[in-house]
Amino acid sequence: MRRPVTLILAVLLLLLQYPLWLGKGGWLKVWDLNRRVEAQQQANQQTQARNALLDAEVRDLKQGTEAIEERARSELGMIRRDEVFFQILERPSAQTPPVHTTEKLAASSPASAVSGAPR
Repeated sequence: MRRPVTLILAVLLLLLQYPLWLGKGGWLKVWDLNRRVEAQQQANQQTQARNALLDAEVRDLKQGTEAIEERARSELGMIRRDEVFFQILERPSAQTPPVHTTEKLAASSPASAVSGAPR
């Protein structure tokens, strides 16, 4: 008589535990949702940092000419009218591949306009 009662109680206990662990609002679902929320928060933080950098760059471009000049130099290869451009090529060693470095020396004041002449 004891054995069937114990078996029935064990089955009832398992049936009551099922929704807690595997049901719609069970622990496994909650754990998975918490993990996904943390991943999304990290992605949001990275996006916010990128947006802050882009916002600062937009403000610089709107307010000053220095950012525009820097972009013209680095991305378009422009130099000023009265500026002298020097390109220094290092001799490659037997162990390393050739490396090319570029240096620009300005002979004018920083208030000069950026020239449309490429390198």
